[in-house]
Amino acid sequence: MQAGWAASHSKKTYLGARYRRMARRRGAKRALLAIGHTLLVIVYQVLRHRVAYQELGADFYDRLQPERLARNLVHRLEQLGHKVTLEPSPTPEPAALPE
Repeated sequence: MQAGWAASHSKKTYLGARYRRMARRRGAKRALLAIGHTLLVIVYQVLRHRVAYQELGADFYDRLQPERLARNLVHRLEQLGHKVTLEPSPTPEPAALPE
C-alpha cells in the first residue's frame, strides 16, 4: 500500500495515470489497493522473466483508443459552449504502442 501510494502520486507514469483513472470510478482507497496489486504483478513478472521494467507512460490509455479520446475532448468543449468540427490531418501518424 505504501508503494502504491507513492506510485499513485507520480505525474508522468503509467501507474499514476492508472490510479487517477481508477480513483474516479472506484474511489481513492480501492484505487490504491489496485495500484498495490499492479505493482506486485509488475515486480513478479520482472523477476520471473528477468527483464527490465518498461514504463508504458502516462498517455498509455490515450494511445489505446485515440478516437475515444477525441470524442471525449469534443464533448468537453461542447459543454463549455464551443462548436467543434474535426478534420483529419493530411498525414496521420500512427501511435505506436510499446511492446
